[in-house]
Amino acid sequence: MKILGISAYFHDSAAALVIDGKIVAAAQEERFTRKKHDAGFPKQAIEYCLTEAGITVESLDYVAFYDKPLLKFERLLETYLAFAPQGFNSFIKAIPIWIKQKLWVHELISKELGFKKEIIFTEHHESHAASAFFPSPFANAAILTIDGVGEWATTSYGVGIDNKLNLLKEIHFPHSLGLLYSAFTYYTGFKVNSGEYKVMGLAPYGEPKYTQQIYDHIIDLKADGSFQLDMQYFNYCAGLTMTSQKFHDLFGAEPRQPESPLRQRDMDLAASIQVVCEEVILRMARHIQITTGEKNLCLAGGVALNCVANGKILSEKIFDNIWIQPASGDAGGALGAALFTWYDYLGNPRSNLPDTDYMEGSFLGPAYSDDEVEKYLKSKSIPYQRLETETLIKKVVDVLEVEKVVGWFQGRMEFGPRALGARSIIGDARSPKMQFIMNLKIKFRESFRPFAPIVLDSATKKFFELEVESPYMLIVAPVQSHLRIANSTHENHLFGIERLNLPRSTVPAITHVDYSARIQTVDSIRNKRLHDLLSEFERRTNHGILVNTSFNVRGEPIVCTPEDAIRCFMRTEMDFLVLGNIILDKLDQEKLDQHFEPKNVLELD
Repeated sequence: MKILGISAYFHDSAAALVIDGKIVAAAQEERFTRKKHDAGFPKQAIEYCLTEAGITVESLDYVAFYDKPLLKFERLLETYLAFAPQGFNSFIKAIPIWIKQKLWVHELISKELGFKKEIIFTEHHESHAASAFFPSPFANAAILTIDGVGEWATTSYGVGIDNKLNLLKEIHFPHSLGLLYSAFTYYTGFKVNSGEYKVMGLAPYGEPKYTQQIYDHIIDLKADGSFQLDMQYFNYCAGLTMTSQKFHDLFGAEPRQPESPLRQRDMDLAASIQVVCEEVILRMARHIQITTGEKNLCLAGGVALNCVANGKILSEKIFDNIWIQPASGDAGGALGAALFTWYDYLGNPRSNLPDTDYMEGSFLGPAYSDDEVEKYLKSKSIPYQRLETETLIKKVVDVLEVEKVVGWFQGRMEFGPRALGARSIIGDARSPKMQFIMNLKIKFRESFRPFAPIVLDSATKKFFELEVESPYMLIVAPVQSHLRIANSTHENHLFGIERLNLPRSTVPAITHVDYSARIQTVDSIRNKRLHDLLSEFERRTNHGILVNTSFNVRGEPIVCTPEDAIRCFMRTEMDFLVLGNIILDKLDQEKLDQHFEPKNVLELD
């Protein structure tokens, strides 16, 4: 039984293929088109999924779409009618797109794919819930999904038992924790739907001075985590912006202009909304545990990428175990729709539950053999070495030890927004200058943003106050207290990279200003080669830990192909590039030429 899941037309379109319940392939369209957050029909992602399985469209039994366009259109119309005559400009921009495209998903799928069999439409939060529960290792669990908005639901919770989902309660638009967080993302000068994690990274620089104002004026939060927003402070229902003039008046200024200097108030606003977000989620989690009695919790939806809040759920010990879908956003909806069809719609049982999960480490994208890479390098006359695995690992450790930065391209590409060691840039976490090198010379991004560690699963407790695995980089936890370095109070006069450059622990490159880190634990089952690299680094240095950041520059998607990787390598100050068993030394390469110009103009976000 072959089921293709699709998400499209809003943001982060993707495709996923499930065969007899096994996740065979999944990828975001942006990785192929090189257009960040590409929302178009995922034609190339679908083509990849079918090719990976060696099948054609004619072999598919079902296609599943991740939401119900008619319900979403109903919400759009009712919202515009409720706020009329406000929002006319927004209305006339949106309606033609709906009339021409978004209402006709069934016909578009049939036309684009030539698919003539049954197309299943799941509700948006059903897709999120399915992506959270069905790949998890739990036979039964509570489920919490939080995002901006689906059709009407913005938050839902329920229970998964065997092959069935039962969503019990929902919060409906316009009351949305995701949109509340996005409003502050917009107000602090970042791009909605892509800059929320920047607000999370900025929050530790500030003080939550505005938290009470948010509670007093903007959100009416109940003990069970349910809430209502005062819509006078927002503009997303009827306008083309997130916040209203009343919002700006409340906080005493107009929104920060993108790319303008960050101020202390921006940091304080980020800290304040992060505290509110965490409190809402903690109240929800407690209520869900009491209501359902479940010991396990599964999370999905865009807000589940708030790994600081995830860490708080864990540290509060509300549930015995939590599992978070690594592709929690809309891309993961494609996978959820396919799994919902296999389990809930078709009634197939979940059996032989794994000790880990069904996500295969989230390495579900395309891979390239050494022979394919070598053929391409020869065609472009690019100097390289091809080494045996053991020699390669030792060579990479050699250069990491002397603070070189390495592009690490291995195996199948990750599904979801995080680079998990297949399309990564890595460096020595002990280096006090690695933050500066990676942020400003390689990633070309804001200096305040922290980097994440990859750490051997066996060494996790040595470095972090974390008792569980975190294979998908979705949990923030504190650095062990005995590794921390106290700094004098004069650091309050510093900002961004200046504060980050103050060594904060014995692994300064991955320690944020609040002594926390967004952790990825690495085991030999999900990613043997990265585990081998970390093990060799630990043998040499007694530190089984490295810096890991996504293999891309600001404004571009994570690299997909060897050509993408070489282009990024040549346009940055990375020192080495490792493609499978092939290594490129920057010193051997000629200067940037026409082969490696960017495919698209960078869209700074």
